[in-house]
Amino acid sequence: MIINDASSIATLFTGIDLAAVAFLIGSILGVTWLIEHPPRARSSTHRLMRHYRIEWMLEMADRDVRIFDAQVLATLRQGATFFASTTLIAIGGGAAILGQADRVETVASDLDPALSAPLIVWEVKILLAMILLGFAFLKFVWSIRLFGYSAVMMAAMPNDGHSDRARARARRAAEVQVLADRSFTRALRNIYFALAALAWFLGPEALIGAVLLTLGVILRREFASRTRALLLEDQAAHTTRR
Repeated sequence: MIINDASSIATLFTGIDLAAVAFLIGSILGVTWLIEHPPRARSSTHRLMRHYRIEWMLEMADRDVRIFDAQVLATLRQGATFFASTTLIAIGGGAAILGQADRVETVASDLDPALSAPLIVWEVKILLAMILLGFAFLKFVWSIRLFGYSAVMMAAMPNDGHSDRARARARRAAEVQVLADRSFTRALRNIYFALAALAWFLGPEALIGAVLLTLGVILRREFASRTRALLLEDQAAHTTRR
């Protein structure tokens, strides 16, 4: 019975609808892989920041007073907490809209009769955005946990920052932070694509256009932004001084 229901729901969507959703999911997976595994000749901003996190932890190990480092880490954790709370509110809003999907269908039909569709179609479109937001929420929560783990590792750092034990622990703390940042940025990208998924209300063509626009923004920020250029410039200057 469940299989028959799933088949009947699938028939409510056209081939271009299914292609647009597949393009959305493929874009999320593809851009995530590209940012986290960029070509050696053109590293992403996300990848470049890994270097600074390692440098930060090594410098922190050499400092006698580490209050500043704890404050920076607390700020990063607060940012993840803020986004987690905001995402949870957005999910609640999506659940409220899901309960009023008939009103959404009425408004859409009034704006353009061509947008008229069975109620289940609108519910599926709302659920798609909610699923992306739900994934983002879980990633934000995990990011908070990882920043907390890193804070504990910092607290357990030996006072002798020049010892091999302290520097090894500093590197491990940095790697935990890298994982926390990876989870955080994955969550942010899912919010971007959740916003793009809302364009599906206007049709599959609008969804494809919104996904392309989102991809363009993300790829520019990671591979062609002024921020990335400054990071490369700073790393080149640091290498030259050495």
